[in-house]
Amino acid sequence: MKKMTWTMMTAGAVLLTACVGAEEENSTAAEAESPAENTEAGSDGAENEEENSGTITVEHDLGTTDVPKEPETIVVFDYGVLDTLDTFGVEPAAVPQGNIPAYLSEYEGEAYENAGTLFEPDFEAIYDMEPDLILIGGRTGEAYEELSEIAPTVLMSVDAADYIASFEEQTTLLGDIFGEEEAAEEAVASVQDGLDELTEEAPEGEGLMVMANEGSISAYGPGSRFGILHNEMEIAAADDTIEDSNHGQNVSFEYVLETNPDYLFVLDRGAVVSEGEGETAAELLDNELIHQTNAHQEDHIVYLTPDYWYLAAGGVTSVQEMIKEVKEGIAE
Repeated sequence: MKKMTWTMMTAGAVLLTACVGAEEENSTAAEAESPAENTEAGSDGAENEEENSGTITVEHDLGTTDVPKEPETIVVFDYGVLDTLDTFGVEPAAVPQGNIPAYLSEYEGEAYENAGTLFEPDFEAIYDMEPDLILIGGRTGEAYEELSEIAPTVLMSVDAADYIASFEEQTTLLGDIFGEEEAAEEAVASVQDGLDELTEEAPEGEGLMVMANEGSISAYGPGSRFGILHNEMEIAAADDTIEDSNHGQNVSFEYVLETNPDYLFVLDRGAVVSEGEGETAAELLDNELIHQTNAHQEDHIVYLTPDYWYLAAGGVTSVQEMIKEVKEGIAE
């Protein structure tokens, strides 16, 4: 996948990073690659030109964008990015007014312009706002070209294959853009501290991640969008042959019993996309086959908050809470 880089030629520094994304079904999955390194800048003339321009050049999966430093009018189409900006105290001018995570509910309502939906931006409303910057995630990727004609637009998303490293790079980039370098550094350090504490307590047993949706379940392994559970949180996978798919691998209750995880991590997609209608994940898994698993018998079924894991992946608060939920789940 193509890498995102940003260049900030202030005091002769060039910063490189990467960030791409893709989602699933009615909600695309975030999967990007993002190594970063520092190199020295070129000539003094180039340094002065960039310094005076007040821009950061960001190369991402959909193009290269010159981003103004400390933009004032911002449209945000990714709830993980909204989460991070909220941590920095940076307010957007507009966000999509639909499926906003409960912990970011302050952005619902008339105080913020309605930017449309994650999949269908309101181009006319955005154009009238004359934004300085538009930040999108994988869900809004198809609208990139049209949004780019309105204002500088950047695709941002964490890399599921290297979650924490790409989270750190994206947070650092946002800190550079908005002049919140110190806040970004503190956020990255806080997440790393929490992850270190979690991995020190990682259990010997094996875990399985499933998503409940419309009466069925899908399993996700180390190579999936939720691979952070196994790769960085170091929960051993009960099945390391699960298909690497954005949609997960459709499985049965018999499969869960046969796999027999010591820990069963459950994400209820319907809770955030079906407005509380239909069977809950807990109701779906309340059956004789699941009752026979080690996870059920040891009271190790951990229900994860979809707002953090599904709607706002890669935000400072969401990543902190993801780590906290797993830590509390394995401690019970």
